[in-house]
Amino acid sequence: MKHKNTTSLAALLVAGAMLATTLATSGCFALALGAGTGATVAYVRGDLDATLNGGFEKSVRAVNKAIEQLQFAKISESKDTLQATLIARNGADKKIEFYVAKLADDATKLKIRVGTFGDDALQVSILEKVKSNL
Repeated sequence: MKHKNTTSLAALLVAGAMLATTLATSGCFALALGAGTGATVAYVRGDLDATLNGGFEKSVRAVNKAIEQLQFAKISESKDTLQATLIARNGADKKIEFYVAKLADDATKLKIRVGTFGDDALQVSILEKVKSNL
């Protein structure tokens, strides 16, 4: 009987480890933040997605100002009247991508990605700097 309980516990531990690995690597994990801040923020597949309360041009200027204030090296910027993509690198030479898209006259979608897999803490810090410039 003692052997049966040990086997059940081992099977439960293996199943739990498999579930944790699947959730951590599936890329479908999303976490909503920013309640009460006037912005919707979510993490999806390593990207930080946010809805900003600001027009498109104002949001692009806020991103550019944040890049300057954080002393990132701006690598490129491409823009039209509806969307913009900005790429920068930080002091550790991590690639930082910004995607800005117009949703409405006073709402903009901002996506931030640091490196290949994202960096939650750095992405949140960057978002806060962008929001302070709006």
